[in-house]
Amino acid sequence: MATRVAKSKMSDAHKAALAKGREEGRIVRDYLDALETTRPKRGRKRTPESIEKRLAVVRSELDSTHSSLTRLHLIQEQADLEDELGAGGDEVDISALEKAFTKVANAYGQRKGIAYSSWRTAGVSAKVLQKAGVARTRG
Repeated sequence: MATRVAKSKMSDAHKAALAKGREEGRIVRDYLDALETTRPKRGRKRTPESIEKRLAVVRSELDSTHSSLTRLHLIQEQADLEDELGAGGDEVDISALEKAFTKVANAYGQRKGIAYSSWRTAGVSAKVLQKAGVARTRG
């Protein structure tokens, strides 16, 4: 007859540590996502007017095209332009995310073994890392 091993229950301290880790991970993810979305794009900045102008061209080309493949590409471009136009006013409060990030980045990075250079490659500025107390070397 096999003996059953009783499952040990998690202590409150362990549950709190897991919750803290999830919260820190969420803060780091939110900040990195915000950096990605606010990163300047190459080329001329598009305005709502220039997007509307291109949409009008795409719509007229859609009406006159006879190629199914060209039509497919134009439909996708139209959807992309409409998405871009709709997201135009979504501004991210990077300062609040940065403030939260600087509070947790050092502990999170040490726990996960993230080097200074990895933070930099991910787009975090040296100034923000200094505020967070992240050392230039992984030690």
